[in-house]
Amino acid sequence: MDAWTNLRKILHVDMDAFFASVEQRDDPSLQGIPVVVGGSLNSRSVVSAASYEARKFGIHSAMPMAEVYRRCPHAVLLPVNIPKYRAVSQQIQQIFLTYTPMVEPLSLDEAFLDVTGSLSLFGPAEKIAQLIKRRIQLELNLTASVGLACNKFLAKIASDLRKPDGFVVVQPDRIQEFLDPLSVERIWGVGKKTAEQLHTLNIRTVRDLRNLEQGYLTKLLGVIGSQLYLLARGTDERPVTSDRVVQSIGRETTFANDIADRDLLETVLLKLSVDVGRSARKESLKGKTISLKVRFSDFKTISRSHTLTQASNLDDVIYREVCQLLREVELRQPVRLMGVTLSNLTDKEESQLSLFAELTQDRENLTKVMDLVKEKYGEMSITRAKLL
Repeated sequence: MDAWTNLRKILHVDMDAFFASVEQRDDPSLQGIPVVVGGSLNSRSVVSAASYEARKFGIHSAMPMAEVYRRCPHAVLLPVNIPKYRAVSQQIQQIFLTYTPMVEPLSLDEAFLDVTGSLSLFGPAEKIAQLIKRRIQLELNLTASVGLACNKFLAKIASDLRKPDGFVVVQPDRIQEFLDPLSVERIWGVGKKTAEQLHTLNIRTVRDLRNLEQGYLTKLLGVIGSQLYLLARGTDERPVTSDRVVQSIGRETTFANDIADRDLLETVLLKLSVDVGRSARKESLKGKTISLKVRFSDFKTISRSHTLTQASNLDDVIYREVCQLLREVELRQPVRLMGVTLSNLTDKEESQLSLFAELTQDRENLTKVMDLVKEKYGEMSITRAKLL
């Protein structure tokens, strides 16, 4: 019996250096040279994408732009162009949907595909993967790396092993042979701190991790220990979900210069609250939990949250709550970054039990009018005085 019988066939498709590759494709003069997509050198921003030519100099995503210049002064720096990348991403999604409706996008440049039900139409899963890669190359002049396995965890690891333009198949009867030699950092949930903990115990490979008992891992690492126990054995039962539910809506900003002035910080919070509220209203969502994220000049990051009795998407409500959360934070250092997030989301209308229900409805109606004005006449056609 075929080892794949009764198992899912999951693809993880990951575009190679997506943002940078799109820029090189659209401007042939950039081909073969180091290209870095991100902010400007004199900003506090980080690298969003680096071409493979740039990666040879040790440049990678999330690296500060100032470090890019130190490592590769002749790199071409380009601004992030999300509308362009989103348009290309939609073209890629259309290729995916040709082969299966079970597509779970993770970001603009990667997605899971469950092709289990597509075999009778298009042939074996290996053939479908190769067809997708070929179409992306021929139709969009871009390359993708693909992992094929019986679950999402294995497929994602596989897609990353032979970049760029890679294709790795994890055979169901050779899962442990595939996993055991890999470093523990390859496993989901093993970040820098967890890796350091494991390294102190001389646990460096998946094989080392697999030799530990589940109870010991749970005692050592808590809930994540149980997860690592299963992942080290290639176990992952999560299905590919084609309609991803929005879990939260957030906005954050990194300041060009650290800020210590509370009034100025509250003005920034107003702008972030307005952005979050409007995004929620566009999705017809409301949230009960409002969170504040603050990163200080020494990179220490804290977060504070408050859960409302009734879900809301009103700018004023979000702003009021994050300002209160900020007042609870002791600003011993200037602030480098702030973020606002609305979570615990719902698309259901709750009955207004408050004595101020009529006032709340009036505020919602006013907010809708402001949204319509901005849609028609632009973002700055109507705004709050504090943001001028």
